[in-house]
Amino acid sequence: MSHPHPELGSPPKLAEGGLRVTPLGGLGEIGRNMTVIEYDGRLLIIDCGVLFPEEEQPGVDLILPDFSSLRDRLDDIDGIVLTHGHEDHIGGVPFLLREKADIPLIGSKLTLALIEAKLQEHRIRPYTLEVEEGHRERIGPFDCEFVSVNHSIPDALAVAIRTPAGMVVHTGDFKMDQLPLDGRLTDLRAFARLGEEGIDLLLCDSTNAEVPGFVPPERDISGVLRQVFGGAQKRIIVASFASHVHRIQQILDAAHEFGRRVAFVGRSMVRNMGIARDLGYLDVPAGLVVDVKTLDDLPDDEVVLVCTGSQGEPMAALSRMANRDHQIRIVQGDTVILASSLIPGNENAVYRVINGLTRWGANVVHKGNAQVHVSGHASAGELLYFYNICRPKNLMPVHGEWRHLRANAELGAQTGVPRERVVIAEDGVAVDLIDGKATIAGKVHAGYVYVDGLSVGDVTESSLKDRRILGDEGIISVFVVVDSSSGKIVGGPHIQSRGSGIDDADFDQVVPKIDEVLAKSAQDGVAETHQLQQLVRRTVGKWVSDTYRRRPMILPVVVEV
Repeated sequence: MSHPHPELGSPPKLAEGGLRVTPLGGLGEIGRNMTVIEYDGRLLIIDCGVLFPEEEQPGVDLILPDFSSLRDRLDDIDGIVLTHGHEDHIGGVPFLLREKADIPLIGSKLTLALIEAKLQEHRIRPYTLEVEEGHRERIGPFDCEFVSVNHSIPDALAVAIRTPAGMVVHTGDFKMDQLPLDGRLTDLRAFARLGEEGIDLLLCDSTNAEVPGFVPPERDISGVLRQVFGGAQKRIIVASFASHVHRIQQILDAAHEFGRRVAFVGRSMVRNMGIARDLGYLDVPAGLVVDVKTLDDLPDDEVVLVCTGSQGEPMAALSRMANRDHQIRIVQGDTVILASSLIPGNENAVYRVINGLTRWGANVVHKGNAQVHVSGHASAGELLYFYNICRPKNLMPVHGEWRHLRANAELGAQTGVPRERVVIAEDGVAVDLIDGKATIAGKVHAGYVYVDGLSVGDVTESSLKDRRILGDEGIISVFVVVDSSSGKIVGGPHIQSRGSGIDDADFDQVVPKIDEVLAKSAQDGVAETHQLQQLVRRTVGKWVSDTYRRRPMILPVVVEV
């Protein structure tokens, strides 16, 4: 199996007649999925999603793929194929279209409706091409065939891309639920046909490659939900992804069966469920869904609230309920259902929300104590079955952390893909398909791009490090006035601290040290303010480290008069 090397240089110009695949996100992480395919000087993009920040990225709202390798080639992009409507696949589209607004978007009806609603908020009117399973569309030099796949959102598609260099198949996210709620199966007959034709390179979802067996059917959740609804004495609050239409449908069905009314809470939930209902993907009995403002008029045992926040997101409705920072107040006897999986990295945040809800008396039902979630990604048994159907000549695992990618690669090798034809790459690594063989060609820059409020890319790793220091260790500011000609102190030092845990009176111990080091620098003829600030920073920092074993941010200010 080939894999990237940290010393990889920039990839050379693509050989004539070759095809290049460059993932800009989604490899080595869960989210931010984006892949660029190049042939004959033209580019086709598969998905453009976001990654949600973790605790060590304070203040960050979203993390985008790095578009820097595309900026000089925006006119070469023939389209963006969107495999489905989850945020980790479409959330970055508005930011890419800010670079060039007329790049066509290709996707299914629901996927395009979700992204169009999002783009409306950004005041972008996209060019769109609606496709469905079985369609073939020529997008520049790329002959694209779309294949139905089953996932945790309706209308998901895989795409087979034919070029003279060979056929590339990208699965998107998929599983093989044999009893889907909407009857829409992963089209194994189509994949078998593509396999017979010859799949030169398969890019396959890796998220559940470590999980043995097969994913249980989505409909298995219905019985558990009915049991929970039947035993609930007061309100039921369900947290789910705002795009999980199948899960919300089962919530609506259970609420209807037990005579409860449903209200959606949160802008994205209200918007997405409205779109799904209007397009016919969500069956809502008349009178079942009501405005959240009318819930006060209903008895608690007739209420169901559906909100976001199943991943512990701090600003989502459920987290704010747990923190008593929401108009909906959790009371003793409420039932809260977390109808989703734990995305790796979110465990602490989710358990913090569960503990907060439990503190106020809620009965919290989650995947750990009831089957209220099944995955949307194929497990190892399904992947083995899939590889035996497709028989790809080359395999490149995508969508997953390193452990998922390696597990998926091993599954492919077990089914007969030659190990030298299994490519384990990471974000930015260019993989060339030339003469039927996939090999690593080099690497482009594909770092994190942080969205913080209205700023995109202004927050750097350095500024995040500063934020972490401020959050963990606090800040100490030192203000000194020196004579501009002699360098001697004429005012201060004045020291203030915030969040460092050090009493202001204790700084009297370090003032003589600052006086001493500045007096010596004055004798040595040092009068440049930047140098003096560095001396003050080192002096205070060493004292704090020696005395308290802490490393707060030291902010020295030296003013000349």
